[in-house]
Amino acid sequence: MGYRGKAAPPPYVIGWLSSPVRNSPQGRPMPDIRNRKLLYLKGLLFLLLGIAAAVLIVMENPSWRVVLLLGIAVWAFARAYYFAFYVVQHYVDDRYRFAGLLSFLRYLLGRRQ
Repeated sequence: MGYRGKAAPPPYVIGWLSSPVRNSPQGRPMPDIRNRKLLYLKGLLFLLLGIAAAVLIVMENPSWRVVLLLGIAVWAFARAYYFAFYVVQHYVDDRYRFAGLLSFLRYLLGRRQ
């Protein structure tokens, strides 16, 4: 116990949440994907997932307003991610290296202290 009143999660879950190096269920670091075909497949799957979610949202409430607001939300989140990933690293603080959105949040909170 001791982890918010529950049993502690397996170490690979904690590592996944707090570190850019992912750990497998066996506790060994998982390597980055380096195969170009797998990387393109991963990108394609993200694209298909996004399209499917958008289609389902529009089917739930089919109106031009929903389409427009969904498009604005997707665009705004993509720009915010680009800001956290690229702009800060290349134009604000060249010492910062992007390792995920949680890393960026820790970076922002650490700068204020």
